[in-house]
Parts: sequence; structure tokens; C-alpha cells
Amino acid sequence: MAAITGKTPSGEPIRGDYKFVDEFPMAEGLNENLEVFTLTYESPRIVSHNRAFSAIAPLLWLRAGAQGARINLESDDFEVSETYGVLFDVDTSRAFLEQLTAAPAARVAYIVTDDDRSFQMVCSSLPEHIEPVRLYESYLTNFTINVGGENR
Repeated sequence: MAAITGKTPSGEPIRGDYKFVDEFPMAEGLNENLEVFTLTYESPRIVSHNRAFSAIAPLLWLRAGAQGARINLESDDFEVSETYGVLFDVDTSRAFLEQLTAAPAARVAYIVTDDDRSFQMVCSSLPEHIEPVRLYESYLTNFTINVGGENR
């Protein structure tokens, strides 16, 4: 954080100069962006009822390459960003696939379903360069292992 703000954690200006192409005081900071994420434990019950999306949204964005807009909120059907899309309702998969295919930098499709057939149906229509990831099945599996096989 100090490199961006130009100040130490106690608020003092950083001494010295950066010596890149241009030389400038470290106290000016760098013209960059920073976002701090808080990782939390989400109970399997909340996840299984699709109420944890906003908590995992930053992780999905990071996994898709951390570029472009982030999808922060769950919708009734689907959302598509520059590098990824999230399909919340498999009944809207045709429109989702059209929008995702039209996004030239898209690389990941998150598909929210616990139904194998629905997941495979969407996967079979994805372009080869887009990786399918099923939510929340793999996310739930991690929690199930940690709580001794029970969804509490």
C-alpha cells in the first residue's frame, strides 16, 4: 500500500526516489489500483441456497484473469463480463452462450447448477477456448469434507 500512497503505515512520506524511465519521489506514490479482499468462511447451507455469490464473486473474477468488470451480484438469468460469464439459470443458456461467445476475451463460464445433465448440456455448446466451471458443486464439496460429510 505504501508504494501506491507514498506514505508509510504511520502516515509519514516515504523518503527516496523511484528511478524508472523517469525519476520521481517515492512520496508521490504510484498511479496504480489496489483492492483488498477479505476471505470468509461461508456455511454450506448458505452456499447450497445460492446466497453466497457476493462473497465468492471476487474469487471468480480473479480466477478468470482479474481483467475487466467484475460480476458482483447474482441475477435471475446470467451475467457476462469481458473475460467470463456466470449462468445462474440454465434455462437461459442459449442467450448466455450467445453473449459469452460474442465476448472475444472470454475464457471462463461459471455454470450454477448441481445437475450433471444441465452442466454437460451447456458445456457441449461452449467454444473450445472457454473453460467451464460448475458452481456450487465443487465449492460445496470442499465444505462437506471439512464438516465430516454433513451439510449443516
